[in-house]
Amino acid sequence: TVHMIPRKAADTIHRLKTGFPVLCITGPRQSGKTTLAKSCFPDKPYISLEDPDIRALAQEDPRGLLDTYQDGLILDEIQAVPNLFAYLKTKVDTYPQPGKYVVTGSQQFGLLAGISESLAGRAAFINLLPFSADELKQVKLLSQDPFEALITGFYPPIYDREVQAYDWYTNYIAAYVERDVRSMLNIKDLGLYQTFLRLCAAQTGHILNLNALALDCGISHNTARSWLSILETSGVVYLLRPYHKNFGKRLVKSPKLYFIDTGLNARLLGIKTAEDLFLHPNRGNIFESFVVSELLKSRFNTGCDADFYFWRDNTGTEIDIVFEEAQTLKAIEIKSGKTFSPGASANLELWMKYSGAKPTDCSVVYAGNLAARSKNITILPWDTIASLLK
Repeated sequence: TVHMIPRKAADTIHRLKTGFPVLCITGPRQSGKTTLAKSCFPDKPYISLEDPDIRALAQEDPRGLLDTYQDGLILDEIQAVPNLFAYLKTKVDTYPQPGKYVVTGSQQFGLLAGISESLAGRAAFINLLPFSADELKQVKLLSQDPFEALITGFYPPIYDREVQAYDWYTNYIAAYVERDVRSMLNIKDLGLYQTFLRLCAAQTGHILNLNALALDCGISHNTARSWLSILETSGVVYLLRPYHKNFGKRLVKSPKLYFIDTGLNARLLGIKTAEDLFLHPNRGNIFESFVVSELLKSRFNTGCDADFYFWRDNTGTEIDIVFEEAQTLKAIEIKSGKTFSPGASANLELWMKYSGAKPTDCSVVYAGNLAARSKNITILPWDTIASLLK
């Protein structure tokens, strides 16, 4: 069951709780925030603000609620009662005891705005995404086959109960992706929004073209922008920005669109089996999404910002991921084949010529399972991505 799967973010929480009175665990719905909070703080009282009675109490008498728990508590789904933030601030200013309050919330409901205004400098943030391949591998729950793993996706409930991933995602989309977004944006026409979601799923790994998305969906550019920004803040999609250094080349300015969970992405495209995925025209893009997402998880789990980019010039040379580590520019190329072909590093070789990077700063991640070196470039199997980051 889920509580037996150790989360990498737990170490970060134990590190931060000594320095901040409020710990805020945000992230997409069902990514394991509550489980993580309870397992890191087994002795703290826990209350969920999604419970209507408790929510009513918190709204009517926030001070009384916090006074009842002198030693602090876990407040789950705090976005349900935004005015609690001001009272929390008063509490922690009077008794600034580290690690006193743990709040969880799905980011999308202006949660971050509420906290950053009233709890600036008093709160530490952890953005918790679903399981990483690494976390599942450690408890032997990661499929040996990359495409099987991608279809299954990484949300904790899938590993917690007897449920087909496809069915779970069907339900997840209806319960959260549609309901949450509609409650925020007051979307009248659900059919249009569903079409928009599927169009986004088909655009995974592509340079974002909002005009084309809006046109294909029959909505205005502004509507498409607001729908996309909600999907982004609620942890459904991730926009990878282009790297700004041009090395004498004209650069692409738009971000690339990725889905944070490949299971959700596959479900939106109606892909049911690993075979379907292997043969699907979007296979490479979905695999790319997986790699980007794994890198995000690694960073977020340690409490750091992502700081990943892609690089693409006007002649079409593209590097899938570029990031800086200890003043060094690193580059990663992603290939969804299970067989490594020497041609896979062609773009990296051009990149080294432009950027002056060394082969040791370049890697290729592929869907196979053998680690190797080719022309001094590191070749990594799909389930060892975490080793790319120090």
